[in-house]
Amino acid sequence: QVQLVESGGGLVHPGGSLRLACVASGFTFSVYGMNWYRQAPGKERELVAYISRSGGNTSYRDSVKGRFTISRDNAKNTVYLQMNSLKSEDTAVYYCSAQVFGNAYWGQGTQVTVSS
Repeated sequence: QVQLVESGGGLVHPGGSLRLACVASGFTFSVYGMNWYRQAPGKERELVAYISRSGGNTSYRDSVKGRFTISRDNAKNTVYLQMNSLKSEDTAVYYCSAQVFGNAYWGQGTQVTVSS
């Protein structure tokens, strides 16, 4: 079955960095685009970044452009989110997601807290 397992969250000061990872299993990772979403308390889940199956195309929401970088290693079935210059408004649970066989799959999420 499809599984997505995130890791790398934690508590960081404003201006700090974190690198999230999502390990995928149960499907052919290299043929699917991957997404990172986040959900802050009391807010709707929002798309943060997307990467195509080859890694050649990426896109970001405006608020993270220039600070976050999505990448993938198809040999390791892993997608990453490098987050730099973190701000308090980046505080949220971060999820990776894939659309496989017409169904959306989500990991369990990893908490990112940006606070002084």
